[in-house]
Amino acid sequence: MTDQTRPDSAPTQARPLRVAIVGAGPAGIYAADALMKSDTASDGGISIDLFERMPAPFGLIRYGVAPDHPRIKGIVTALHKVLDKPSVRLLGNIDYGSDITLDDLHRFYDAVIFSTGANADRALNIPGIDLDGSYGAADFVSWYDGHPDVPRDWPLDAEKVAVLGVGNVALDVARVLAKTGDELLPTDIPANVYEGLKANKAVEVHVFGRRGPAQAKFTPLELRELDHSPTIEVIVDPEDIDYDEGSEQARRNSKQVDMVANTLQDWAIRDVGNRPHKLFLHFFESPAEVLGQDGKVVGLRTERTQLDGTGNVKGTGKFNDWDVQAVYRAVGYLSQNIAKLPFDEQAGTVPNEAGRVIIDDTATGSARFMPATYVTGWIKRGPVGLIGHTKGDANETVANLLEDRPQFAEPADPREDAIIEFLEGKQVPYTTWQGWYRLDAHERSLGEPEGRERIKVVEREDMLRASQPGQA
Repeated sequence: MTDQTRPDSAPTQARPLRVAIVGAGPAGIYAADALMKSDTASDGGISIDLFERMPAPFGLIRYGVAPDHPRIKGIVTALHKVLDKPSVRLLGNIDYGSDITLDDLHRFYDAVIFSTGANADRALNIPGIDLDGSYGAADFVSWYDGHPDVPRDWPLDAEKVAVLGVGNVALDVARVLAKTGDELLPTDIPANVYEGLKANKAVEVHVFGRRGPAQAKFTPLELRELDHSPTIEVIVDPEDIDYDEGSEQARRNSKQVDMVANTLQDWAIRDVGNRPHKLFLHFFESPAEVLGQDGKVVGLRTERTQLDGTGNVKGTGKFNDWDVQAVYRAVGYLSQNIAKLPFDEQAGTVPNEAGRVIIDDTATGSARFMPATYVTGWIKRGPVGLIGHTKGDANETVANLLEDRPQFAEPADPREDAIIEFLEGKQVPYTTWQGWYRLDAHERSLGEPEGRERIKVVEREDMLRASQPGQA
């Protein structure tokens, strides 16, 4: 990999280093925090602007975490402290690619970090996956989390539902489908989500994994939470509790894997209780086809698998048909292409080396680093790991950004007011960190009469209105 070409003029040390971060979720905020904790921040100062497509910050935590997970949402408290810093500015409701471009950002900033995350569903290429009644988990999560850019209604008329995948997102989807609307009412769900869940007809939810208990990607806490609901009976078939040498090694190597396996074993040997909603966890069932009739889902066909000794599985040629009327695929998230950046469609990431964006130089036939342009979080390494794992990503990316600083070209207009003048000149209705405090207070005031911490505002225009002084 060749180094970035050093420009003739390096940025002056008489002003703070100006950095734009596109995406104000955990990954972007962690990057801002790493910048502020650097020696550069104490020596010459750093000025950071966080650009966010939504009117409110926090990304995945606001629009990707199940509403009955206040523990995870508590991460917002730590992120608040970063955004409260005077050297950090939030500019929300700004769509990268239309409201502002990469060329615009390089005109106002020394460097740009993209932390746009992943919000689309990874494809599952099996017959029938496009039938009416077959859904992506990401779309459902966006609906129950009150995302302003998705429909306000969700079809919940299936009595038996399949969820494909054995990660935490699959558990979230299964748990929300199996719970009653009244159970979720104390959370921050908006009225349209409550009404939808209250009318939900699901009484059986089946979660399918193609491998065994030792290969499940649940975290132990998330898994155990399934059993806390007074309306959900969690059921595991004893025949699905199977381990080969590779599985046993996985248990020995990871306390978390062993805890998950032990929990599943305990559930497999207990008597089935009488809670009204049944949530089945199936292992060694590989989705083969979504069955349809008249264009609608009427079932799921799976192939029974078996362990091969290494922890992987192979098909047995035996197929099972399951009576379900809806299928949710939770087989992974996928980042979306970012304008003016290279993109690996298969991996769903921007090609990079330790956060430095890599582009192919057609003139020389070799690859090089894109000047002053970086990535962090899921757009950097793919949608894996927990929220806290993006801290390490941010530290690595920021360290390389600061190392590259002598090579940055001087931006045309690095004044802090320049970006504000630009946005106002285009009449972009942007929100601010102060606006978030107003929206936050408004949502809390909506929840107070009902004894709830908050009720989330859904409509984008309502969010913008509540973010303005004196408008809520």
